[in-house]
Amino acid sequence: MELRAAVRTNGFVVLFAWLVVTAAVSGAAAVGFIVWTRDSNSAALAVAIVACVVLALLLLAITCLTVINPNEAKVVQFFGRYIGSVSDPGFYAVLPLTDRRSISLRVRNFETQKLKVNDADGNPVEIAAVVVYRVVDSFKAAFAVDDYEEYVATQSEAAVRHLATSHPYDAHQQGRTSLRDGAEIAEELTVELRERTEMAGIEVLEARITHLAYAPEIAQAMLVRQQAAQVVAARTHIVEGAVGMVGLALERLSEQGVVELDEERKATMVSNLLVVLCGDRPTQPVVNTGSLYS
Repeated sequence: MELRAAVRTNGFVVLFAWLVVTAAVSGAAAVGFIVWTRDSNSAALAVAIVACVVLALLLLAITCLTVINPNEAKVVQFFGRYIGSVSDPGFYAVLPLTDRRSISLRVRNFETQKLKVNDADGNPVEIAAVVVYRVVDSFKAAFAVDDYEEYVATQSEAAVRHLATSHPYDAHQQGRTSLRDGAEIAEELTVELRERTEMAGIEVLEARITHLAYAPEIAQAMLVRQQAAQVVAARTHIVEGAVGMVGLALERLSEQGVVELDEERKATMVSNLLVVLCGDRPTQPVVNTGSLYS
């Protein structure tokens, strides 16, 4: 079985017709009882009884009316059999004596709990995500799973755990995706959740990581490691720039003939320039004024 539209008609038209018929039948029943009471006419009694039976059937028929709110669907069942769904907002009349279960089609979101998982490098991390979804198939949401909201929550936690174990917190190799690569990780999580929840009639619109941190027991050690990595990266960048500046300085001095330097003086100059450019403290210049004694 699959999603299909239930047979329905305008509820206002049916309600108006029901009121007219009910009024007519009620009048016939009242007249019949009056005639039977006054004249003991058996035919009038029979008419009154038939009118009462029709009134009872009309009371059952009025159960066909239902209201569909915007962004809502109603799954219609007739004694356990699925006969269709109604998702267009309005006032409708469907088959009487049916059970109508409401399914919200609004966009929903929820945040998973903070999960403690080992990443791809074996480091324990805390991770949580927010999932935005909506129901697109009311039949599957009602009958494919017991509780589609609980199903989405469970599958979301499973997908977040799988994502955390598939990628490292920090990628120390080029071309490797880490959990901190927001756009790529969000896309991967969204695609996986769409595959997991499709059978429940759910469309996942977006899934993003909202919390990501090392577990408390290794957080301090990993912070030191990150700081050291940043220091090394900064120093590498500084050295590369300094080497380029020193080479440029020697090249310009040679081209413009400002001073002639032998290899020993070039080495001294290179050493001094690298100390000035790469040092993490201000340098103290030393001025050579020559000897006071000839």
